[in-house]
This record gives sequence, structure tokens and C-alpha cells, in this order.
Amino acid sequence: MAVGRPEGQDAGTVARFEHNMADSTYTLALGGDWVIAALGQVDGALRALKQPRARAAIIDLSKVSRFDTSGAWLVHRTAKWLRSGHQDVSIEGARDEHRALLDVVADNDRPCAAAPPRQLMIVELLDRIGRGVTSFSSAAIAIAGFFGLTLSVFGTLFRHPERLRVTSLVSQIEQAGYNAVPIVSLISFLVGAVIAYQGAVQLRAFGADIFMVDLIALSLLREIGILLTAIMVAGRSGSAYAAEIGAMKVHEEVDAMRTLALDPMEILVVPRILALVIAMPLLTFIGDIVGLLGGALVAWTTLDISPGMFLARFKDVNWTLNFWIGIIKAPVFGYLIAMIGCFQGFQVEGSAESVGQRTTMSVVQAIFVVIVVDALFSLFFVEIGW
Repeated sequence: MAVGRPEGQDAGTVARFEHNMADSTYTLALGGDWVIAALGQVDGALRALKQPRARAAIIDLSKVSRFDTSGAWLVHRTAKWLRSGHQDVSIEGARDEHRALLDVVADNDRPCAAAPPRQLMIVELLDRIGRGVTSFSSAAIAIAGFFGLTLSVFGTLFRHPERLRVTSLVSQIEQAGYNAVPIVSLISFLVGAVIAYQGAVQLRAFGADIFMVDLIALSLLREIGILLTAIMVAGRSGSAYAAEIGAMKVHEEVDAMRTLALDPMEILVVPRILALVIAMPLLTFIGDIVGLLGGALVAWTTLDISPGMFLARFKDVNWTLNFWIGIIKAPVFGYLIAMIGCFQGFQVEGSAESVGQRTTMSVVQAIFVVIVVDALFSLFFVEIGW
């Protein structure tokens, strides 16, 4: 059966399909020029062939005169199609140069996976929301479990205080507390100055310049001072905890501790959490003082409120309650930031990329939790009349 013969060519492109009944073999005899300009009819005819029922198939290239990549691809594709019918397929009669071209085509036959069908936008949106909710709930459950584990370890240390590593605790206080004083002071000073300046612009229109002191005392001592300190510590110390423990996890140092019957929670987690619980109130206190200095400086330079007048008005404000509200939040925020940083460090799975991802997640989660807990604190203090 002739499959294709382009018109107007003496040496036409021919494909002939023959059935050898003796040994149940099909032979596909090709001839002529198998180049791109002569393959239009042959391609369609080959696609229209039915899968032969035979044990073996032979593709005979002995009568092919010219051969290019397009022809080689058609032959290769036809051979794959025949093999899909569970047949033994062999290519015979090919010249060396034709065989080399067939090998190149076969080596580069790497079909790409078909793109999945696009879903409706609303379906994709709901799918992403569902995945996000599932991921959030799983992370929340895991963090809650780690929180319970830390409480259990602290309970053990409370019964056996000699197991506390004081040297490591002091070192962590220095890194997370003392070394953080410059950046916390600078940010608090600038934010205090900004609050005072913006408040001065608004209050001046009402002739209530002196109430800028009330604004600074209320916002800085009660909310902004502790939030700024917590965010800075989360970005500085929380991320460092995740990176340090993550790097130890990658280098299998955590597994080595367990092999030596050492508890990584006591060695790595407890000193870091205690360090931030101790350092956060001190950093908050320093941030409040420096922020008030920034506000007083702006009040002096823009509203002609002298430092003495600023202090006199400050004493009339209920600053003590606002100050202690901020200080009460500080150790809670320190505990949460350190716990999340350590938790994400233990979640590292063995690569540098995982360390970076978990470090980023520790900062994001710590800031999110701090803001949520601060909102709960605010609701609680309003309900009890503070």
C-alpha cells in the first residue's frame, strides 16, 4: 500500500506498508526524498495508519535518497507509534549519516508535560484560600505544641535549677539585649520625635500645644514603645535564633547532641527564651526614655515647650500606669519571639535554602503574633479600666 507520493517529482517520497504473512512481520518501506519540502502528504498519511497486529515491524530506509531532521523525526515518531502496539521495531537499510541523524533526533526527544487545564478564577481563588487556611492551622497547632514543650522543659528546670546553663544565658542576654541597645535607642528616638512633630502640627491648629505631652506619654509608653522594641527584636534576635539553630540542624549538630544524651531544648532553647524574657523589659525601658527625649527635643524646638514645662506636664499625666502596662507586655513578647525563632530553627530540613525560608518565616510569624497578643492585651486592659 503506497502511503504518499508527492506529485511533480521523479524521485517521489514513498512509504509502502507490506505484510509478510510468513513470519507475521510488517515492513514499512520508505523511498525518495525525506526532506521537509516533500513530507506534507506523507505526514498526514502516516497519522492515518491503523496500528498493525504483528509481532515485529521493520522500517526499511534502503531506498531513501535524501534525509533531513524533519524526515528523521517522522521516522522516529512512526517507530515510537509502532512500539506503542507492543511490537519489536527495527530500522534497517539506513546509511551511516542517516543513522546518525536518527540518533540525534532520538536523544533530543524529550516531550514537555502538558500544562494542566486552567480552572475558573473563583475556583483557583478558593483553592488558594483553602490551602492557606490549612497551612495556617497546621503551623498554629505545631507552634502550640512547641509552646507546651517549652513549658514542660521550664518545669523540669524549676525542679532542677542546677541544670540551667548560666554561661550560655549570660551570653545570650549580651547578644539579644546589650548589643541591641544602639538600634533600639535610635529607632525609639526617631519615632518619638516623629510622633511629637506630627502631634504638634495637628494640635497647634486648636491651640492645644501642651497636650502633645499627653499624646507622647500615652502612645509611646503604652503601645508604640513596646511594639517597636518587639519588632526590632523579632527582626534582629528572632531571626538570629532561627538561623543559628537551623545551621546546627543542617550540620547535624542537633542530632549529635541527642546522640550524647543531651537535650537540645535545655541547651539551645531555654537560654535564648530566658535571655529575651529578661532583656525585653530593659530594652523597652531604654526605648521609652530615649523616645521621650526625642519628643521633648521636638517640643522644645517647634512649640517652645521647655524641658521643665515638658516634665511638669508629664507628671500630671498618668504616666506610671501607661509605663507599667508596656513593661508587663515586654516579657510575654520576649517569650513568644524567642519561642517562634527556636521553633522555626528546628523546622529546617537540611539545606541552606530551608534556613533562609525558616528565618523569614520566624520574623513574619513573630511580628504577627506580637501584634495579635498586643491587641488582646489592649482589650483586656480596657475591660478592667486601665
